[in-house]
Amino acid sequence: MEIIRLEDENSPYFESIYDWNYAWWGVRDGISPAEVRCTLAHSLNRGDRLPQTFVAVEDGQALGMYQLSMIDDLYCRPDLYPWLIDVYVAEPFRGRGVGRALLETVPENARAAGLTELYLYTSHAGLYEKFGWTYVGEVDTFRADSPRERLYRLALQHPGGHPLQGL
Repeated sequence: MEIIRLEDENSPYFESIYDWNYAWWGVRDGISPAEVRCTLAHSLNRGDRLPQTFVAVEDGQALGMYQLSMIDDLYCRPDLYPWLIDVYVAEPFRGRGVGRALLETVPENARAAGLTELYLYTSHAGLYEKFGWTYVGEVDTFRADSPRERLYRLALQHPGGHPLQGL
């Protein structure tokens, strides 16, 4: 398995991430297929520009993904950014270490983008702590399907162990 940065919507993996995201948050939030496709197409930046999309691949197949982004759909907390968003493992590949492989690459990819910290919110308790994330507290999402979730922060450090300063 390899974690790659997706930089082109003509990639053979783009349709998989589109299908996952439309079925997940597009349908839930009433967002059209065209808008989901447009959002993802504009999440394939090069260099240190955000958003960035990373995909776990094996044998020519997309297994899972995540994105680094300046925004998320937690609109009540515009003071928090940047975000780890859209962490997803396709159902047939769950329980095979795909999520672990994806999450292990987050700090390196975030540092490469010049980030000093990341936030995420989730309903999962106990997962992200295994990867160095600190639980901040409960947060209101104002969504009917999950009105309160867990907010986490990841402090990023230089490979030598010193926090990044002044970015």
